[in-house]
Amino acid sequence: MKTLRSAFFFFALPVALVLIWWAATISSTNFFVPKPGQLVETFAQVWVGDRFFSDVAPSLGRLFLGLLIAIVIGIVLGLLVGSSKILRTILEPVLEFLRALPPPVLVPVLMLILGIDDNMKVTVIAFGCVWPVLLNAIEGVRSVDTVLAETTLSFGIRGLSRWRFLILPGAAPRIVTGVRQAVSIGLILMVISEMFASSSGLGFVIVQFQRSFAVPEMWSGIALLGLIGLALAFVFQFVERRVLAWYYGIREVENAG
Repeated sequence: MKTLRSAFFFFALPVALVLIWWAATISSTNFFVPKPGQLVETFAQVWVGDRFFSDVAPSLGRLFLGLLIAIVIGIVLGLLVGSSKILRTILEPVLEFLRALPPPVLVPVLMLILGIDDNMKVTVIAFGCVWPVLLNAIEGVRSVDTVLAETTLSFGIRGLSRWRFLILPGAAPRIVTGVRQAVSIGLILMVISEMFASSSGLGFVIVQFQRSFAVPEMWSGIALLGLIGLALAFVFQFVERRVLAWYYGIREVENAG
């Protein structure tokens, strides 16, 4: 019963929106707003086949590589900065300056430095995604329970053991929050980076459709972006539940009490 109710709440709004869309366009001749059936047909024609491997797959590869670089750099640097007051004092002005730079405005600069190949696109994604991971990792380390920190010191738990059993578990919820934000940012930057001097990729194809007034095809690309975002959200939620199983277990016990 609980599963059916959850499924109902999950599908109710999307189904309602599609029905409203269908009702609003059933007798419409507006060229710029395709009908649901037309969009589904166009989606299958455009994205099911060779174009998926020539444009969508490379885009996802750049996205995952940029995210991986951002996560590794963000976690490592965040743990180091968060655990050292000296590093925070030295690096905070620089980090705040770099964080304030919108990644899209760096695309022309990176094109001059790195060229217009995949390195530029991956760098844009990594640069934009590293900040939520880095800042959340810093705050996660700083928010570790002081009582637990003093207790571990009193029991002589230091070095790698301290990092493994205290700092990493204590900072993990905040780090995962940063990674969740980075995934959404990465998807946006993937599209933006492919709109400049590119010859392949999902962003490039959507712009080409828009410029050639292939409106249903353009909307099908936008729909595909939404589906990719939805799939990434489900995958991340699945991974998060397993990585932080101990954390959610504690919260359930606290809520039950």
